Amino acid sequence: MDETDVNEEEPVVRGENRQPIVSVLGHVDHGKTSVLDLVRSLGSDRQASVMDREAGGITQHIGATEVPAQVLNETCAKLMGGRPFKSPGLLFIDTPGHHSFASLRNRGGALADIAILVVDIMEGLQPQTIESINILKQTKTPFVIAGNKIDRIHGWRCERDRSFIESLQEQRKDVIDLFQDRYWKLLGQVSEHGINLERYDQIKDFRKSFPLVPMSAKEGEGLQDLLTVTVGLAERFLEDRLTDTLGPAEGTILEMKDEIGMGKTIDVILHRGTLNTGDHITVVSADGPFDVRIKGLKKARGMSEMRDAGDRWESVDTIHAAAGVKIIAQGLEKALAGSTIRLASDEARDEAKKETQVSVELDEEGVVIKADTIGGLEALAFELKKIDVPIRRATVGPVNKRDVMTAESANSRLNQIILGFSVEPNNEVKDSLNQGDETVTWIGGDIIYHIIDKFEEWKEKTKEDMDAAARENLVYPGKLLYLENHTFRNKGPAIVGMRVLGGRVHLGQRLMKLDGTPVGQVKSLRSRASEDLKEAKQGEEIAVAVMGPTVGRHIEELDEFYVDIPESHIPRLTKVELTELEKEILEDIVRLHRKDDHFWGRRHVG
Repeated sequence: MDETDVNEEEPVVRGENRQPIVSVLGHVDHGKTSVLDLVRSLGSDRQASVMDREAGGITQHIGATEVPAQVLNETCAKLMGGRPFKSPGLLFIDTPGHHSFASLRNRGGALADIAILVVDIMEGLQPQTIESINILKQTKTPFVIAGNKIDRIHGWRCERDRSFIESLQEQRKDVIDLFQDRYWKLLGQVSEHGINLERYDQIKDFRKSFPLVPMSAKEGEGLQDLLTVTVGLAERFLEDRLTDTLGPAEGTILEMKDEIGMGKTIDVILHRGTLNTGDHITVVSADGPFDVRIKGLKKARGMSEMRDAGDRWESVDTIHAAAGVKIIAQGLEKALAGSTIRLASDEARDEAKKETQVSVELDEEGVVIKADTIGGLEALAFELKKIDVPIRRATVGPVNKRDVMTAESANSRLNQIILGFSVEPNNEVKDSLNQGDETVTWIGGDIIYHIIDKFEEWKEKTKEDMDAAARENLVYPGKLLYLENHTFRNKGPAIVGMRVLGGRVHLGQRLMKLDGTPVGQVKSLRSRASEDLKEAKQGEEIAVAVMGPTVGRHIEELDEFYVDIPESHIPRLTKVELTELEKEILEDIVRLHRKDDHFWGRRHVG
């Protein structure tokens, strides 16, 4: 079978290997987009650099680029000794980072068959690189490390389209020594994370070591080495995956878009089967699966990549795995990015139902977590479980009122928090969450390790505040009842019998009526056994000496009073453990003060 047979889109060749799906990951500024641009430059109808057009040179959307077998074979001919690859090409998916990679799932594993992790050989491992390694290990995805920016090694001379092996032989000995220093340093860093890394041309057993391919994406050197190793690994170790193209169509939604003249569309990587215009597909939403009819299929021409195809889209009637495709249909608004689309059937709907069930272990008490995709939610939960953080609620979509109420009702202040991965609070709750005076804390972000870092900082500070509040003479909420027939002295101070209905009362605190009228200050507390007390708690009956009121004029038997809390104590009270009744009493006191002063209790935050 010749190359043209492999690339013909005829049903008779569907049993052949499909092209491997490759995800490119990397820390910001380590050259991930430059590597993808270099790959795209191989095409005859080369498009302008994606990096040149995007803010800060950082890729901001998910895309896909198909590199056909002919281009691969021509590029890698020297290293392959003229032998052709078995694969019909490579399909690169371009993700904005580990977020998208973690979110894109294929039947429980990663969507990508293999990954390229781009590392600046001069800077070595960075936090985002380490997180990518952890996710690659978690999803059991084989990967190649591209040691980028060898052109920054002092004295290194690059030549476009040259392999790294040829380049190394042309460098001076002192330059090679500098390269070796960087190489060994990177090996040491990677080994700390359980990865055995070796230069690809020195590996004896690819099952025991991960390959490092040194290269310069900027100067165009070492790309053929990277492509050769990537395709070689995929063909050697992923044959079962790559031949699993038969059967009902299955794909993963990269993202949903509004396209002029098309309405809501979804960009999909089809990794199994065949789709036709007119087919019905089952799509996953947060509310469960639903079916839609495909009105149109669009494919990017040649080496164009999906998110930037512009007018290079062409309509197709049929699409075969593996390929990137834009699907046009009515009713796609609820589709979840990162979820699977399937050719509609009872079995497809059953699988879709399972997919909407988030596989996060929940606890009776814990934090609330949110994400924009199921995979993202599971990735955040995975990191939180590693640091023993319990999770009470985990759902996909914007932060809503129920999330806030769940966090508010947590017994521990340390669990009154919502952590959001690539989501924002909805309009109903965003103002209150962002004011900073609410019981619930909100931490969101697009990078998991940033969220975890902020959470741990918040947790540490909250613990310190709780300890400080416990040590200081904090005025707690309290409510008291003036008992009938328990007047011992009318004034100067008035001494009366009271029962603590909820919370607590302490020496020196001030009392007020339920309408907010000041009553006076507590001068002494005595038990029924005539013992002097510093504090009385819920259920206790005590004799209270109050300086200020006169019985019969200012207070009467069966009156109820609140402990009047100083405004500056309100933020501190949100950081200590309160009973449900104490929380209710505190809310009543705050509400009472805010009738006269809307900002009462808010000015002392932070």
